[in-house]
Amino acid sequence: MEFEDLSQLRDLLDAGHDVEDEQGCHNGWTLLRHAIDVEWDSHAQTGNPLQVNVTAYLLARGADPLHLIKGRSILSEAERIGHWLAADIMKAWLAREGRA
Repeated sequence: MEFEDLSQLRDLLDAGHDVEDEQGCHNGWTLLRHAIDVEWDSHAQTGNPLQVNVTAYLLARGADPLHLIKGRSILSEAERIGHWLAADIMKAWLAREGRA
């Protein structure tokens, strides 16, 4: 499922879906890992500006950018693929949480 509709994502989370569940998305990714992929792919395919609305919303709902998937944090994966905007937001979120 592509989470470009924030109200649909809100409904899913409000219904009790675990924001850190690795079984809900393809490749064993969490919703946050999937979001950075979708946001980056949309930018790369269309040339439109990078978006981070889903990333920001998932952080607000408790997603952990340091969650490891196959030994790599979601933050480091955002940096690896070039999604600098999501990486910067995750770093700022971690700093505010005292986890930087």
